[in-house]
Amino acid sequence: MAKFSRIEVVSKMKSTVIVPVFYNSDLNTTLEVISTAYKAGIRVFEFTNRGEQADQIFIELIKVVRAEFPDMAVGIGSIVDEFTAAIFIQNGADFIVSPLFNPEIGKICNRRKIAWFPGCTTVSEVSNAHECGAEVVKIFPANSFDAKGFIKGVKAPMPWTDVMPTGGVSPTIEDIKSWLDVGVSCVGIGDKLLVKAGAGYDYDATFDRLQTLMEFVADYKEGTVAV
Repeated sequence: MAKFSRIEVVSKMKSTVIVPVFYNSDLNTTLEVISTAYKAGIRVFEFTNRGEQADQIFIELIKVVRAEFPDMAVGIGSIVDEFTAAIFIQNGADFIVSPLFNPEIGKICNRRKIAWFPGCTTVSEVSNAHECGAEVVKIFPANSFDAKGFIKGVKAPMPWTDVMPTGGVSPTIEDIKSWLDVGVSCVGIGDKLLVKAGAGYDYDATFDRLQTLMEFVADYKEGTVAV
C-alpha cells in the first residue's frame, strides 16, 4: 500500500517543485537515477508505465526505495485506465499520473485515498478533475500549445488550482522560473533532466544540475530571486 497520503505527496511536490519523470527497463539504472535525485533533495519521483513488465520492475523498485530512500514518494505515470491503476496501487504506488482525464481512475484512487494527477488541457477538464478529487492537475503535453498562457488564464478565475506542466519543460533555471512565475505548483521533467554519457548517464553531472535547480527553487520560494 502507499506510504504517503495524498496530502503528503502534494506537500512534497509543492516543496521541491521538480518531479523527475522516468522509465528504464533496467532496475539498477532507475535506482541510480532515484539515488542521484534523492541526494539532490528531490522527494517525489514518477516512474512511467511505458515498457514491458513495468509493473514487475516497479514491484522491485518500490522495495528498495522504501528501504534506502524513506522520504521519497514514488508514483506511476502513463496510466490510462482504472485496471492498470489498481495493479500499481496494490503494489505500493504513492500516486497515479495520467496523460488524460479519466474519472474512473479518479474513483479507484479516491477509494484508496491515493493522490491522482490527471492530464488536462481545457478549463472544463480541470474543473471536472477537481470534482473527481484531483489535488493537482497535470497540464499535458505542455509543449503542444501555449501552456503558460493557459495556466495563467485558468488560475485567474480558479486560483485554487494546483497544476503540474509536463512535456516540454526544460531543466534550466530560466525555464523553471518562467513556469513558477505563471503560478505552477511543480513541474514534471522527463529524460532531458538527466545528463547523458554515451548510452547511459553521467550521474555526477546530473547531481550538479539537480542541485543547482533545487537551490534556485529554494531561493525563489524565499523571495530572494528577482521576479
